[in-house]
Amino acid sequence: MNLFDPASLEKKLAGLEELTKEKGFWNDNDNAQRVMKEKKSIESSLNEYREISRDLEDIEVLISLAEEAGDETMVPEIQEAYREFTKKAETLRIKTLLKGEYDGNNAIIHIHAGSGGTDAQDWAAILLRMYSRWAESKNCRIKTLDIQEDTEGGIKGATLLIQGSNTYGYLKNEKGVHRLVRISPFDSSGRRHTSFASVDVTPEMDDDIVVEIDEDDLRIDTFRSSGAGGQHVNKTDSAIRITHIPTNIVVSCQNERSQHQNKDMAMKILKSRLLELKEQEHKESLKELKGDYSQITWGMQIRSYVFHPYTMVKDHRTGAEVGNVNKVLDGDLDMFINEMLKQG
Repeated sequence: MNLFDPASLEKKLAGLEELTKEKGFWNDNDNAQRVMKEKKSIESSLNEYREISRDLEDIEVLISLAEEAGDETMVPEIQEAYREFTKKAETLRIKTLLKGEYDGNNAIIHIHAGSGGTDAQDWAAILLRMYSRWAESKNCRIKTLDIQEDTEGGIKGATLLIQGSNTYGYLKNEKGVHRLVRISPFDSSGRRHTSFASVDVTPEMDDDIVVEIDEDDLRIDTFRSSGAGGQHVNKTDSAIRITHIPTNIVVSCQNERSQHQNKDMAMKILKSRLLELKEQEHKESLKELKGDYSQITWGMQIRSYVFHPYTMVKDHRTGAEVGNVNKVLDGDLDMFINEMLKQG
């Protein structure tokens, strides 16, 4: 469905509204939630379309008034209004590129520190903050599902659930190795260090999506939670780690209140990763799909963040680059996200 086709959107919305009025609609809660989610998404798209349509009409009125009055002092106001209009129109255009089956889903982000000790672990923690800041700027909800902190600093790994409209669609291309070049704050000699961390992104799957998982293929371990949660998490082995033996995919969750809740969330993460694997295995080998994160090193990066000897963030897939590294690390990722979406 084309986001710029309001007639089709209105027709689809009317059909969904009729569904909500049917007797017994709420008896099937899962289906009802899917319908309401789609309804809300279409309403949001229509509101955005109507807003930029009104903005364009306002600009046309301003131009007409300026021409009739011969008033050149209105030019700056018209130019500013046009800049705002083009910004909103571009945002809406980017949205039309989110055509994947799961692009509208929430996103699960997995961050893993590469080799390099404290520097790499600090870099993983910086990436965790970067994606959290991006999510906050989009008014998304952020839930930390798992975090493996290190006593010397930084994190060995973390898993985030980012809940919001189209978050998987926007973040799916962040998957890959991210490279940092800087003067290490952990090196007393002040030498330049290169650090690596990997990012994996999968969609949060709806409960009705069926992925066959053989219980015999799973190894389930419990361990003591180390994250937030007070005394409760420190005194019980409530955290869960699940290994899918055939693919060697490992998922864990420790931030829910109980072992049962942690296991449910870990299984949900595993399901999303296995489904992604299944859908792409006709394109790539299993090793490529899993990203072979055992070698998070030079030559595999999708993006470089350089503080020394110059400042630049460059995406090696699109060629997009900016000079303000700190702004990017503060969550300003839209240019890189949009350029990848434009490439399809």
